[in-house]
Amino acid sequence: MSHIKTIAFASDHAGYQLKTHLMNFLSGGTYELLDLGTDDSTTSVDYPDYGFKMANAVADGAADCGILICGTGIGISMAANKHPDIRAALCHDITTARLCREHNDANVLVMGERIIGTVTAEDCVTAFLNTEFAGDRHARRVGKLSQLNA
Repeated sequence: MSHIKTIAFASDHAGYQLKTHLMNFLSGGTYELLDLGTDDSTTSVDYPDYGFKMANAVADGAADCGILICGTGIGISMAANKHPDIRAALCHDITTARLCREHNDANVLVMGERIIGTVTAEDCVTAFLNTEFAGDRHARRVGKLSQLNA
């Protein structure tokens, strides 16, 4: 079973509703939830600010992993992946959510509120949180992801 204890959540205004739904979905469970904002869906904010905030929280150890949401998931995943210690994976189904952990050791799950439904998002979160990194040949490949930043 997973070692994940603290999950950080962040979104821009376009991902606020899904972020709130998923935090409620996981509340009362075995995880500590850290809300990095935004705090409403009516005030337009810049997704890079929240992607960077998430990246720093996971890289600094304030959270074991993160869940990021914007309208499509594309922009906020690009922002988070600027950090050399982050492997943010944009997922739209349970298979990609499982494989991003198993093969890529993703530490941030990214979804698009305008793209994915709430039930599928719940399934993605469940798969992400309950899948371990397979290691072995995948560890060599994941290690290469940070070589450019070295």
